[in-house]
Amino acid sequence: MCGIVGYVGKPPVVQTLLDCLGRLEYRGYDSAGIAVVNDKGIEIRKRVGKIKELVASIKQKPLDGERLGISHSRWATHGEPTEVNAHPHLDCRGELALVHNGIVENYAELKARLLGQGHRFRSQTDTEVIAHLVEEHAKRLPLAEAFRSALKELRGSYALCLIAKRDPTHLYGARAGSPLIVGLGKGEAFLASDVPAVLARTRRVIYLNEQEVVELSTSGVKLTTLNGAPITRKPSTVSWDLSAAQKEGYDHFMLKEIVEQPSAVEQTLCTRLDAAKGQIAFDRRTRTFLSRLTSQEKFVIIACGTAYHAGLVGEYMLEELAHVPVDVDLASEFRYRAPMLDRDTTVIAITQSGETADTLAGVRLAKEQGAKVLAICNVMGSSIPREADAVIYTHAGPEIAVASTKAYTSQLTVLYLLTLSLAKRRGLVTSARLRELLTTLGRLPKLIERALEVEPAIKRIARRYARARDFYYLGRRYNFPSALEGALKLKEICPRIHAEGYAAGEMKHGPISLIRKGWPVVFLATDSAVYEKVVSNIEEVRARKGECLIIASEGDRAIRRHADALITVPKTEELFSPILAAIPLQLLAYHIARLNGCDIDQPPNLAKSVTVE
Repeated sequence: MCGIVGYVGKPPVVQTLLDCLGRLEYRGYDSAGIAVVNDKGIEIRKRVGKIKELVASIKQKPLDGERLGISHSRWATHGEPTEVNAHPHLDCRGELALVHNGIVENYAELKARLLGQGHRFRSQTDTEVIAHLVEEHAKRLPLAEAFRSALKELRGSYALCLIAKRDPTHLYGARAGSPLIVGLGKGEAFLASDVPAVLARTRRVIYLNEQEVVELSTSGVKLTTLNGAPITRKPSTVSWDLSAAQKEGYDHFMLKEIVEQPSAVEQTLCTRLDAAKGQIAFDRRTRTFLSRLTSQEKFVIIACGTAYHAGLVGEYMLEELAHVPVDVDLASEFRYRAPMLDRDTTVIAITQSGETADTLAGVRLAKEQGAKVLAICNVMGSSIPREADAVIYTHAGPEIAVASTKAYTSQLTVLYLLTLSLAKRRGLVTSARLRELLTTLGRLPKLIERALEVEPAIKRIARRYARARDFYYLGRRYNFPSALEGALKLKEICPRIHAEGYAAGEMKHGPISLIRKGWPVVFLATDSAVYEKVVSNIEEVRARKGECLIIASEGDRAIRRHADALITVPKTEELFSPILAAIPLQLLAYHIARLNGCDIDQPPNLAKSVTVE
């Protein structure tokens, strides 16, 4: 989850590291640090808080690097967010500096051994163990070999970047379970935990695979296994540019990404949808994969957070339209419940980053048990697509804000395509009905644009309820997951507010006991097969003096008498309604958080890419 940048190239090294690291602050912002190699050896600077605190300290007391340096923004795991626990970490003599993303599970036993060998520790982190371990191996081995030998002793996950006083021209990196990429520029090279860090300088990247080690210099790249065997891999070219990862005049990345959803959905549909012909066209690898599905096939969807909510919507549509039995599991629980998988099981792994640790572990378990794996992912070249049998990419572009918006609606779009493709393959939908559904699917970008027009009304509603400290979100059927997602958005970016999502029919089984006068309850009451039941649930809340904020379909005049506040979205097929309902839910969370003075893009205790369990 932490942000890592390593650089070897040309002055100004410190400014280059800070610029690149600033584009990764969404990955961690408890503390930040930098280390450079210069004529004094290794110089280090660390500060608690966001990167701006580190920048301010360097302005006050300049730090110079000649050609080599590493930097880090931390999301704390072991040890509180203090200056001593901030990265980089040094060995005993201050001749090695290292930054780390991940968790060393056997750090306690390694630390005990190293203490017995005379090593002195400064921090409470697991990361510092690695620096001392490399130092110990380097007493008898060349640095590159000492680095690999140390890595073989680690259990857990890591993305690492190492520099050494004795080798001021080389940068060392490795990955196992946490992402790390190589960026190749002209006379310079980078290591980073995510692509946006390097886009201002290069779009040529190499994605490291599991248990690979890299040695970088201005003259080239040396890629090896943990055993030192050479690996050859050509660079990939990133398809999007730096502007996609910048605010471009918006106050927050989250608002920019909400507004980008029509384009993100359109790009996800592009080349795959021909509504007029009633056709869905996936790439060859996906077509081959789908052709292997048996008549007894069952699906298990695994995901975390917002992606899990997309999976819940997928469960409804896949079972209803494609007649496929579906289970949806939180990836963090999936492998601990002893799932029974076989060759007639397809595990669908949904992930924005492609690096989510729990989802990746679930993919590996599925493969071990002989199940097939289909990934739905936004990041090309990431771990989960590489390990899956097939992948359907969303084309949302980079998502920087911690709270997911356009990745979610793009995931729903892929699930629509997959469901309708399977329904057609199984002969469960007529050609006329399929064209009708695909035509509506193709109109979604325009419908989302219309849904975005409700923002002025949402601003007024946000002002009315910004001081509330408890919210319920309720929905049924396709919009029960929408209720979960709406509540998650609010509590993600506005930690002053407690919000919970429920299936509306479950309200009377406990949660309704908390309703008191003025308690805001957001209802998803769009046009559906359960519309009248949702209205009954609204009346149950009104009878207890709760405030009903209702999201309904355009043209529904009858709903007005039930609403204390009303938001309307374009009317559409019920299965497509979650994608339109997402827009006002996202905007409501955004504007309430803004009125509460919250750090919207970087909420406390959260990070964008969860690469540890």
